[in-house]
Amino acid sequence: MTIEQALAFAIVAGVIALLVSGRVRYDLAGAVALLASVAAGIVRPEDAFRGLSDDIVIIVGSALVVSAAITRSGIIERLIRPITPYMKITELQIAVLVTLVALLSAFMKNIGALAMFMPIAFQVARRTGRPVSRLLMPLAFGSLLGGLMTLIGTSPNVIVSRLREDIVGRPFAMFDFLPVGLWITAAGVVFLVIGWRLLPQRRPAGGDAFSIEDYQTEVRVSADSRFVGRTVADLERLAAGEVEVLTIIRERFRRYVPVPDWELLAGDILVLRSDAHVMYRLVAEARLELVHDKELEVAEGRAREVSVVEAVIAPGSAMIGRTVEELDLRHRFDVNLLAVGRRGQRIVQRLRRVRFQAGDLLVLRGHTDVLGERIAALGCLPLAERRLRLGDRPRAWLPVLILAGAMTLVGTGLVAVQIAFFGAAVAVLLVGALRLDEAYAAVDWPVLALLAALIPVSDSLRTTGATDLIAGWLSMVAVHLSPGGAVAMLLVAAMAVTPFMNNAATVLVMAPIGASLAQRLGLQPDPFLMAVAVGAACDFLTPIGHQCNTLVMGPGGYRFGDYWRLGLPLSLLVIGLGTWAILRYWPPG
Repeated sequence: MTIEQALAFAIVAGVIALLVSGRVRYDLAGAVALLASVAAGIVRPEDAFRGLSDDIVIIVGSALVVSAAITRSGIIERLIRPITPYMKITELQIAVLVTLVALLSAFMKNIGALAMFMPIAFQVARRTGRPVSRLLMPLAFGSLLGGLMTLIGTSPNVIVSRLREDIVGRPFAMFDFLPVGLWITAAGVVFLVIGWRLLPQRRPAGGDAFSIEDYQTEVRVSADSRFVGRTVADLERLAAGEVEVLTIIRERFRRYVPVPDWELLAGDILVLRSDAHVMYRLVAEARLELVHDKELEVAEGRAREVSVVEAVIAPGSAMIGRTVEELDLRHRFDVNLLAVGRRGQRIVQRLRRVRFQAGDLLVLRGHTDVLGERIAALGCLPLAERRLRLGDRPRAWLPVLILAGAMTLVGTGLVAVQIAFFGAAVAVLLVGALRLDEAYAAVDWPVLALLAALIPVSDSLRTTGATDLIAGWLSMVAVHLSPGGAVAMLLVAAMAVTPFMNNAATVLVMAPIGASLAQRLGLQPDPFLMAVAVGAACDFLTPIGHQCNTLVMGPGGYRFGDYWRLGLPLSLLVIGLGTWAILRYWPPG
């Protein structure tokens, strides 16, 4: 092992350690790795920033903008709404929703596709009286599976295609992934229709999608409330036991844990736990005041329609780790936070001091004409039917038509994929399907920064010969295996690494190793590159390996250990069927 190879290994191992620890955000970890590589002399200064102009960055960023335009149009929700009343049984619900989200994920960012179908899943769960936890994890897994079918379906496919161009002189085409991805997706959907029973059923079958444990809010007992002088038990009885009074705050700061016969006084602030709909009914009937809604009502001073939306904080939101006061929601975003919920945890702080986490459930109130934009700017996703202006039908269809045009140009080979999707991103802005500020908000800048930083770092593994060295070690094992066994080994390795690293980083590290392994074994690199792409895109074991898994954790009420129950057999299915499909359509010999 040379000094350059040792340095390359040390830097990659260091960045992996940073990513696994979670102490440093992944984009900063990538920047540290890039600087270390330049300082060590394994990346030339003139090559340090070439990742910024790489096709991978352009394709991923453009696809995010187009996905956001389709999401904002509401066209998918509009199309599926007529059939939702007919989806009565869980198996049919999963079959329809997972199939649709998988198909959509093949042509747009999978987290965008999942965001479109989460509100529909909540509507179906409420309509049938079944817990939404039966639907959300299969929906998240389906969005990951669907991304396997096309070049733009998931970031690993884009990166693998670009690396193949460096290795063999031409990238993968738009639908080169389809034969393998279609087999895996179809089998995965069938498994999820049956396998949802592996999920723990902690809630009664008749439980509502949002139950009493979901939201915490604060109300004030007004002087004219009919509950002045009455007891906590009387108030809870009015809500038929669907509201719990957690705390009473008196004299501005004194906190009391009430007993049922505690007498309520005018001016008391009650910390309640309740379903959002029950909360609003109770406030109206008992003539209570929502503490954090008064400012908005006073500040309006003009006739504008106001709406209330339930939303979930998405991974990467600017709200994460900050409080209402730090965000200054009322003045900066013109919305009020009415309630917050965190599955599996009881929130003990006052509402204004709660530090938000990814997956937290929120009840937000603001002006109808801008509320959707404000929610998007905060990095949240709406979770219930809402009265938002979705535009007229022609405009709603425009992003879909633009995406179809880009796909056609790429599929026929008339335009390179990076030009087609950059053009599509510009087109959705020109036609007004997305505003410029919304486009900037839609781009996952930390992921693009990670890609730009790690492209030269990962290339240093190749230029120093480190990938050949790892391939040599792997080939010592692979010589005792069949070609199929070697492909399966690489697929498992990529699948094992990706829960602890960003999947883009996994591909950047593993794909050159796979190509070198193929060369040492005298085999074609394509099946090994496909194996890396499939393994890196399929993290079903943890809630942290992919944003889609993280996104459904809070709303679905899942625990960390719930994912492997459904994810482990699905992973084994992907390994077995994926290896067979890769060998059939991309023979190694």
